[in-house]
Amino acid sequence: MFNRVMLLVSLALTIVLLVMMNFTTPMEVGPLGVLLFFTTIYIIVFGLVSALVQLVYRINKRKMGRKGRFYAAVIAFAPIMLLLVRSFGSLSVLTAGLVLVFVGLMCFLVKKLV
Repeated sequence: MFNRVMLLVSLALTIVLLVMMNFTTPMEVGPLGVLLFFTTIYIIVFGLVSALVQLVYRINKRKMGRKGRFYAAVIAFAPIMLLLVRSFGSLSVLTAGLVLVFVGLMCFLVKKLV
């Protein structure tokens, strides 16, 4: 049930994001619009990653619980970090690798703590 709701929310926010990107500029929307942009991207990616994590759990014949949602939340933050690094103009193979290392460490932390 959670996954279906997240996929519907992701689809609706994809439409909102496309409308926002086609009809406004960052200068027009201001800081709250930029915050809305990043939040929308995070929720969209969270819905997609949540579906992928649930697929992995189904392949392993296990039930996705809290731990699966935490994995999805951690992995969904990677594109936001890549966008933030790109906005500073320093996206390279090294920084992308550092983002992957950070996500890997956070997944390890989820495995140990949850």
